Amino acid sequence: MKEKVTHTCPWWFCRVFDNITRTWYQNPQQIMSPYVKSGFKILDAGPGFGYFTRPLASLVLPDGIVFALDIQSKMLEVLKEISENQGHTNIIPHLYDGEKFCIQEQFDFVNMFWMFHEVSNKDNFLKELIKVCKTRCKVLFAEPYIHVSKRMFNKSVQLFQDNGFKIVHEIKINFSRAVLFEI
Repeated sequence: MKEKVTHTCPWWFCRVFDNITRTWYQNPQQIMSPYVKSGFKILDAGPGFGYFTRPLASLVLPDGIVFALDIQSKMLEVLKEISENQGHTNIIPHLYDGEKFCIQEQFDFVNMFWMFHEVSNKDNFLKELIKVCKTRCKVLFAEPYIHVSKRMFNKSVQLFQDNGFKIVHEIKINFSRAVLFEI
């Protein structure tokens, strides 16, 4: 079922929540380190300017990589510039056309932080996601509780389950509703 998306966060707005003060209540290292290991291949879906992407890239060193998948080319351009300026060489920006991921990699971990509510065809997105997940791949799914109601979040969780994802456990993240899935 294709759902109409009324708003996609514009690339320039990411500066509002991709800033140093955010680490006080959402520290990427603390949130991600229990699930990510050195050498992992990670997909960061909807990375913004790389608030989670860059810490994930550090966590998977020396041999891991992070694919940053976004539908907005300008978002990926800014992410690439910031990442290169900070010395991250294991981040691969990848433009998503809204239909196919067009990625040949298989991932150990997927980060989907505050982005799924903007996906126009959620069912198709999840089918594409399954194609790039290794067996036992973990998916961290989080939505902002102010912007996404509990009912909407639960509807998304059910859609994940309907597509073969299994809940590992709920995760406590400030200002978020979050679940860890496994495929």
